[in-house]
Amino acid sequence: MAVKTITIDMEAYERLSRLKDGGSFSQVIKKHLPVPGAMAGDLLTSLDSAAVSDTTLDSVEEAVANRRNHPVREPRW
Repeated sequence: MAVKTITIDMEAYERLSRLKDGGSFSQVIKKHLPVPGAMAGDLLTSLDSAAVSDTTLDSVEEAVANRRNHPVREPRW
């Protein structure tokens, strides 16, 4: 496993150290700093740049309209 040495000030070190709870600094960082794409905000950001065709939008609109016109089915258990 490759490793990197980083420099942090004493306040940052103390904060990380309190979170260690027997684990490693790497485990603390991975636990508290999720991977990119793991947060809802990441999804929203990527959706801002997503392109959706008019055909797709029309199909979604049609599917929603069709659902409104159908009665709710009750389970037959």
